[in-house]
Amino acid sequence: MRVLITGASGFIGTALSAALVARGDEAVPLRRNAQGPGWDIEAGRIDHEVLVGVDAIVHLAGAPILPPWTESKKRRILSSRVDGTTLISAAAVASGTPVLVSASGMDFYGDRGDDVLDESEPGGEGFMAGVAAAWEEATAAAVEGGVRVAYLRTSLVLDSSGGSLPKMMLPFRVFVGGPIGDGRQWWSWITLEDEVRAILHVLDDSRIRGPVNLASPNPVRNEDFMRALGAAMGRPSWFPTPAFLLKAVLGSDAADALLLESKRVRPAVLQESGFEFAYPEIGPAMEHAVTGR
Repeated sequence: MRVLITGASGFIGTALSAALVARGDEAVPLRRNAQGPGWDIEAGRIDHEVLVGVDAIVHLAGAPILPPWTESKKRRILSSRVDGTTLISAAAVASGTPVLVSASGMDFYGDRGDDVLDESEPGGEGFMAGVAAAWEEATAAAVEGGVRVAYLRTSLVLDSSGGSLPKMMLPFRVFVGGPIGDGRQWWSWITLEDEVRAILHVLDDSRIRGPVNLASPNPVRNEDFMRALGAAMGRPSWFPTPAFLLKAVLGSDAADALLLESKRVRPAVLQESGFEFAYPEIGPAMEHAVTGR
């Protein structure tokens, strides 16, 4: 396949591009116009020559969500996703591209306690839940135009090369790692290897459309997640980070959405379509993510 990728230079995009090439496909990055033919989200413009001969689009681009969340940053987080997805969806229809795999996130579900969340669950409340819902809704033109659209509701992606894990490793390096808040919130996760394999699976399986939870079938409570991280690094996991401190440093909204909310996600669509995880359990997954073994 010839696959056009937005966000191709990012953490997931880089790994996906390499995996596509390794199996004999062509990964085509969609760049900003300043770097040649590409797209300009702010101007609402895309050079359609980049879509010639494309069999599928994987849309991963979006502004970083790192706190603090000022009002202007919140607008940027939302608009980068909605405007970019609206533009790429219209381009997919205009070019006759048959498949659009578009990023989303498990934030769609909001804070749901001990509830088990498969793809049939409704959206939750909060800023990031609203962003995820609007992100998915921005594919309306592609859905109405007959494109097979899948939404990747990605969980926490584990790999020491990027994403959130390297930041979580820092306290453990100086022996002050441990649970976040009370440690009882459910954390859903997936290794980078399984994330990429799952995206390829979604690209290849013509039956898959709509939301797809990209998460291990075995979510864990935060205290168990941090214990596994400590074990993989050869460090104890005994030093809790209080919720009030996180809220003071990051802001209440960001601390809740990124660290304290509970999301117990089940990858029903992946499992029912025959996908097999290479790392379904947190212990071996964390060992692989941290050490590469």
